[in-house]
Amino acid sequence: MEPLRGDETTVGETTVVARGCRLDDAPVRAVLETDARPRFFWAAGTESIAARGSAATVTADGQSRFDDVRTALEALFADCSVPDDLPSAARPRAFGGFAFHNGTHEEADSPWDGFPSAAFFLPEIQVTKKDDDAWLTTVATGPEAATEAETLLEEWRDRLVADSESEPGIPPGISHRERTPTQDGWREQVAAAVASVDRGDLQKVVLAQSLSATLDTELSVPDVMARLSRTYPDCYRFMLSPDAGGTFFGATPERLVSVRGRTVRTEALAGSTGRGDTPAEDEWLAAELLDSEKDRHEQKLVADAIRDQLEPFASTVRIGDRTIRRLATVQHLRTSITAELDDDEHVLSLVEALHPTPAVGGLPPDAALRTIRETEAFDRGWYAAPIGWVDAAGNGTFAVGIRSAVATEREATLFAGAGIVADSDPDREWDEVQLKYRPILDELE
Repeated sequence: MEPLRGDETTVGETTVVARGCRLDDAPVRAVLETDARPRFFWAAGTESIAARGSAATVTADGQSRFDDVRTALEALFADCSVPDDLPSAARPRAFGGFAFHNGTHEEADSPWDGFPSAAFFLPEIQVTKKDDDAWLTTVATGPEAATEAETLLEEWRDRLVADSESEPGIPPGISHRERTPTQDGWREQVAAAVASVDRGDLQKVVLAQSLSATLDTELSVPDVMARLSRTYPDCYRFMLSPDAGGTFFGATPERLVSVRGRTVRTEALAGSTGRGDTPAEDEWLAAELLDSEKDRHEQKLVADAIRDQLEPFASTVRIGDRTIRRLATVQHLRTSITAELDDDEHVLSLVEALHPTPAVGGLPPDAALRTIRETEAFDRGWYAAPIGWVDAAGNGTFAVGIRSAVATEREATLFAGAGIVADSDPDREWDEVQLKYRPILDELE
């Protein structure tokens, strides 16, 4: 098929050109299994995207990191020539995310080397599959951008046609694991947090744990993503390997925000219980969760806070009914939230307003974040932070990076947390965290 072409766009000495063509299939793992960095994978609903290589990279730090990234990406997309007939699903997107905190935990040993406070890249190679359609998109920069983009398109089109998806291998196995904190340490942390709630210093705080696993064999994250996609097809599956360091990956049930035009979609996800061994037990556990005063209170705090954060942007915010969100190992309380923006807004403006929601931070926000920093003996890095994509129109979708891990070839560090409120029981919260490890742990053991 003849590639789709657009006119070159030059600003100063920078030329950014995109090319695209339709594919019969989209073997996304062929893109992810290359050694090139950065690499990114995203799957949600009927859409999956694999990307690699960087035509342009944006990083930022400091209090203005969200605004700095937005400004840089707007300028980058303004300079990008895209064929008019390339469908929206196949147009170039910038992929990336943010750290949970602005800055790192200076006293903690961190597996997050190579992950800035904010990082996005415009990929050289982007393979998109949506419903039954598949597309290859290439991007190049510089004086010879048009030629380079077309060369990349021809090379990768031939490569992908010759490739096919293989079955994922078996999990690597775990030879050693170490939890931070210990269960006794966790009891002390939860007791201190509950005392802060009782004093009125906090309404809620989300405390996290980390689990470091030494692997028996080398980890293939693309294999993990293939298995996660089968087990958690209704979750946001993501993977990011930055220019250096490990790979952050996961299967999160929680959308932070989606913006398309002036329509905003988000959700309040809080309160957890396990899955039953039988349908009857499953329904009983769900009913118990719906009737739990503690869990309903925790979930209402999240929904109300999200509404308050959206109201400066939208005069009408609609909060749906409380429902059960069932996953393979856990059930949650979920409330869908939608809004119509009063004006055009970039998705990153909404990301900045919403992060962190009380589902992963707490209330009041400043006091909760201070408690998290003072309590947790590890760096959250990109755990529980926004990860997703942005397009040239300022549309995009971001998930909350939970049910996740950061890994190198033989080491993986998993993260999971629990919301602490006045009625929290330390041992019950401990058990909840262990449930939340299962999506990733099951793919490693």
